[in-house]
Amino acid sequence: MNLRSQGFSLIEMLVAMSIMAMSLAALYQATAGATRNVRVDEKYSYAYLLAESLRAEFAVVDINGTQEQGTTAGGFHWRVESSPIVGEYPAALREDSLHAVNITVSWGDDDSQRTVRLDTVTAGKDFM
Repeated sequence: MNLRSQGFSLIEMLVAMSIMAMSLAALYQATAGATRNVRVDEKYSYAYLLAESLRAEFAVVDINGTQEQGTTAGGFHWRVESSPIVGEYPAALREDSLHAVNITVSWGDDDSQRTVRLDTVTAGKDFM
């Protein structure tokens, strides 16, 4: 007669449950990290699109330079600065007709400040 039972012992069950708990915790952390990365990427994409739309809006700037800033409903702060490019120009261009434009979009995310910067050159127009 065999008196030995065919089930798991209590120690074997505790070891199996511990391994399963650690595996689930690691899986949860990986999923949370991936979700956080997607959220950050979405905000970077929005900031870049905002900078591109500001570049289109300020395709021609005042000949004396431009400094404007604002905030979107989503909490993104933007700033547009332009200044004349100093140097020798070809005869076809008048002096101060080209401007360096710096567009900065920033936002706060998880206790850190993030920034997207777009630098370009555009035409200056005398609005006076």
